[in-house]
Amino acid sequence: MLLTTRKPATVGEILSEEFIEPLQLTQGAVAEAMGVPRKHVNELCTGRRAVTAPTALMLARVFGTSPDFWLNVQRRSDLWEAMNSPQERARIERARPIRQTA
Repeated sequence: MLLTTRKPATVGEILSEEFIEPLQLTQGAVAEAMGVPRKHVNELCTGRRAVTAPTALMLARVFGTSPDFWLNVQRRSDLWEAMNSPQERARIERARPIRQTA
């Protein structure tokens, strides 16, 4: 698996730098639009909460994007973290292909 060595932007960075700041919104305003507690948006922005399918659907509705956009940002970040964590890398490298006989 070939992945970039440069860490991809996180959901929090995208949400804050590409949406909240340029639109001059607050986390509270985004939370209200999403129908979630402000803590939910704060945890997304600070990387303490991952985007789930329901969250992706809400973000897409609020910002006029697709849910796939948000899920792909999360997926890229998750894959990068797994490939660059020594513990996860060791677990991954222990996995072996299943050999099928005909």
